[in-house]
Amino acid sequence: MREIVLDTETTGLDPDAGHRVVEIGCVELLDHFPTGRHFQRYLNPEREMAADAERVHGITNDFLKDKPLFAHIVEEFLEFIGDAPLVIHNAGFDLKFLNAELARSARPPLQAARAIDTIEIAKSKYPGARYSLDELCKRFSIDLSSRSLHGALLDAELTAQVYLELIGGRQKKLLLSEAEAAAVDVVLESRVARQRPAPLAVLLTQLESEAHALFVAAELGGDAVWSWP
Repeated sequence: MREIVLDTETTGLDPDAGHRVVEIGCVELLDHFPTGRHFQRYLNPEREMAADAERVHGITNDFLKDKPLFAHIVEEFLEFIGDAPLVIHNAGFDLKFLNAELARSARPPLQAARAIDTIEIAKSKYPGARYSLDELCKRFSIDLSSRSLHGALLDAELTAQVYLELIGGRQKKLLLSEAEAAAVDVVLESRVARQRPAPLAVLLTQLESEAHALFVAAELGGDAVWSWP
């Protein structure tokens, strides 16, 4: 199963107020394991960056002025994500921004039904806990040393690690599929015990053998499994 872990950085908090996406980061998972493939683009938002947003991710207006518009990379982005489920931390936020960008490019929206929200998974597993990406990384001892500022690709990579912890993905490789388990059963059923070419020599003395026979007959009876001819 292919999944895409996705994150965005933006000029502000609300696309309805004209704020735009300035970075998209995506990480590919296959059967809950990172493949190493990723997609990352900085985008010119065609507007000024809000000061609060810049303090969060450190992306400046000057840095973005020569970057492509969303419309220039939309086909590449849609091709990368394909029809895979989208794993997102706080999915409603990112989908709202991406769908606003897609609408500007006359593309259909990303459906909420394909989103897997790591916050919702965390809420169901750890009721009452804190669900920020930082807090979940700390819960699972995920290294945050490189996260002095937010970044879409970095946060997608961290979200992927959190997601795998939440669903037990790190232990997945320890499990066998039904086909693998059946193959093991066949091997075990067809295995024949090896026989020694010659019996081992008896190490008991005659006196020890006689004492053993007397003890078994007296205490356990003549039909005991410890009797021998």
